[in-house]
Amino acid sequence: MKPLSPIGGFIYTYAYHQDEKDLCQLEMRAFFGKDSNGKVLKSSRAIDPGRSPFIKERIELLFEGTKFADIVKQAAELDMEDSTFKVIFPKINGLAATEQVDFEEKRDMERQIGFVIKGKADVHNPDIIFGLIPFNGRWHFGTYQLSESVWFKHQQKPREYSTALSTKTARAIANIAVPDPKGVKAIDPCCGIGTVLVEALSMGIDIVGRDINPLVVDGSRENIAHFGLSGSVDLGAIADIEERYDVAIIDMPYNLYTHATPDEQQEILKHALPVTEKLLVVTIEPIDHMIERAGFTIIDRCIAKKSLFLREILVCEKTGTAHISSQQYQQA
Repeated sequence: MKPLSPIGGFIYTYAYHQDEKDLCQLEMRAFFGKDSNGKVLKSSRAIDPGRSPFIKERIELLFEGTKFADIVKQAAELDMEDSTFKVIFPKINGLAATEQVDFEEKRDMERQIGFVIKGKADVHNPDIIFGLIPFNGRWHFGTYQLSESVWFKHQQKPREYSTALSTKTARAIANIAVPDPKGVKAIDPCCGIGTVLVEALSMGIDIVGRDINPLVVDGSRENIAHFGLSGSVDLGAIADIEERYDVAIIDMPYNLYTHATPDEQQEILKHALPVTEKLLVVTIEPIDHMIERAGFTIIDRCIAKKSLFLREILVCEKTGTAHISSQQYQQA
């Protein structure tokens, strides 16, 4: 097959329940610097669709055009040689009314494109899948990748409790905190049974855990090992941390093992200040005043729902300082 030449853009499609929209859009903003009211987003940034619990599929663009005929014309230049292929027009919820295409018309468009591509089509086990999507008044065509719901495999843990974050929410939180893992060191200093740790470690994020309760430290270690992951979880308070991190994720203790009082919550936030420049906080109570008193500024936020249980997710940065990476800190 002749090498395919992407044009440097991606189309992402999303699937989420209405209760998850706020969390999904916060993750979008972390990944792409923008969100979408619909369930399609176009960006120049490459994100593995399996990282997000909400991304359904991704198309890496080979070409686009104002009319469907433009796509057919460009597809005729593709030469698959010995590689087999398949063309699909994905089912997409939330497209504009002017971009809606019925089932039979979709199948006809797939056939038209497949007919002009040089090579052998294989609808059952193709070497490459191509995707076609209309979006924002233009047609887009490229290599198609379906997301793998890795987080779903982490739902059944050896150790868990009812008030823990869902694996879906935990995965989104890890992405919001660390959208680009390269060179980033993260810590979860109130890690509980390690729901966020499992999701973060499974995505290759460099993260360590910590908790003051030996029972949950043991539970966290067991859960991490259960999924074949490797990660450090220490017993100790946030006040005792001496190393510096790029990001800290703090799910304020609220479970059958630990419940932090307002004074204890303020102490946790205060001790986070020398540890990190960026802080992501999960809370069931309004704590804006505590965040500000601790020396952080809230730069983005959302509400995450789990049935009738609401959590607020706050993305914070140290007030009035430029971000300094952990590597820069160690070299200073």
